[in-house]
Amino acid sequence: MNTISRRDFLKLSSAAGAVAGLGLLGVSCNSSKSVTTSQRQPVAPTGDQAYLAVAHGEDPTAIVKAALAALGGIERFVRQGQDVIIKPNICVDYHTAEFAATTNPQVVAALVTLCLGAGATRVRVMDMPFGGTPSAAYAISGIEEAVKAAGGEMEIMSPVKFAKFDIPAGKDIKSWDIYRDILETDVLIDVPIAKHHSLARLSMGSKNLLGVVGNPNQIHQNLAQRIADLISVIQPTLTVVDAYRILMDHGPTGGSLNDVQQANTIIASHDIVAADSYGATLFGLTGAEIPYIKKSAEMGLGTMDLNSVKVEEVNV
Repeated sequence: MNTISRRDFLKLSSAAGAVAGLGLLGVSCNSSKSVTTSQRQPVAPTGDQAYLAVAHGEDPTAIVKAALAALGGIERFVRQGQDVIIKPNICVDYHTAEFAATTNPQVVAALVTLCLGAGATRVRVMDMPFGGTPSAAYAISGIEEAVKAAGGEMEIMSPVKFAKFDIPAGKDIKSWDIYRDILETDVLIDVPIAKHHSLARLSMGSKNLLGVVGNPNQIHQNLAQRIADLISVIQPTLTVVDAYRILMDHGPTGGSLNDVQQANTIIASHDIVAADSYGATLFGLTGAEIPYIKKSAEMGLGTMDLNSVKVEEVNV
């Protein structure tokens, strides 16, 4: 199969994407084919830029800016005229941000502002909620209001935009339905909230990407390897872990403020494995103790060894 660029795929196969979307809605089509795309390349640090940045402070906006500054600024990841998608965790439509089941709205809004300031043509924010409808979850989470105030757009993910993509490096899954725009966009920023997860143990950047694939429940079969397989093709440009509040138990949906810890932390890196590995330490764990992080590292998708890279911590 020939490899085509994301841009060419978007222009040439809108009809094929619609057919794939019908498949998600239960309409089979034997003529549909998977598509291989080129992958986003990680933006490695240069000079004195940090490989991974950790910012601590009481103001979510300020610590987002501080973490990005340590990485070399948002301009390291976003250039003039680019299309940006931000993928937070908008888990349910019945909890506000204080319950730490959804990404903090101020964190998302800060990233929208930074991206637009760097010259992004547009910044879209999207997710598929685990519980409730997207429109309700967007509103109740507080993310919709914050994003619109910052100049971004909320997009409800349409079934017709899912298509089957090849996963050349996959060890368990070799293709999967993925939201087409996620692979086509110039810049993908993954913004999970760090929280307990009853099955995956922790939910952070890697687990958050299940919100952009079709049939996510099927990923839970051999969960760790399948998450790693998906990361190999999705490859976020930047991962920003929201650990301003973290959910210590009863995740992923939570529901009790007794399970929430005020950590006042933001973690950021081009390396999703490193970001998740640092996030694990907030729960008294290591990356190697989280199966999907370990599998991703074994596939060469990032590093769990934080002693081998430059980690910069700042207090705001």
